[in-house]
Amino acid sequence: MDTVASTEKKKIHPYQILLWVGIGSIIMMFAGLTSAYIVKKSQANWLEFELPRIFWWSTGVILLSSFTIQMAVKKIKLGEMAQYRGFTALSAILGLLFVILQIQGYQQLEANHIALTGPRSNSAGSFLLVITGLHLLHMIGGVIALVLVSLKANFGKSTSINALPVELVATFWHFVDILWIYLFVFLMWVS
Repeated sequence: MDTVASTEKKKIHPYQILLWVGIGSIIMMFAGLTSAYIVKKSQANWLEFELPRIFWWSTGVILLSSFTIQMAVKKIKLGEMAQYRGFTALSAILGLLFVILQIQGYQQLEANHIALTGPRSNSAGSFLLVITGLHLLHMIGGVIALVLVSLKANFGKSTSINALPVELVATFWHFVDILWIYLFVFLMWVS
């Protein structure tokens, strides 16, 4: 056994540190928003409503996409580039589908007269739209990253295997997946 190899620690890339700092700040933002939601819910004019059923479908899609992006990470580490390309493309497609389903959910909310501002707005609807809208913005950022990783995997000229980009995207994607599950369960529970 080589003592140098056994004592050498795996180095953490600076991008990984930046990603975790960003994730920490996003966690704090959503913790504050959900805490404010609970406090505000005690108001007399709080409107009770059901989440759009399509949010259930989007939850299934994001769970599936978390699996596919993890498979992409596994495949690049094994050097199985054809499968890696397929899984990154599938992850990007599922991410886009999640965004489309969320937008359809917002259209259902609008049809049920739940609005962010104006005469039809109230605190409950505004909180729902702000919380899910901020999550959707983070998802769109993740989808853009997924699309870029997928395009590079499928059309890039590089022959070297560098797992860092897909590992970073996968970490962020798993985070926004877990965040959505938390928000979805939270909003179902408090509604």
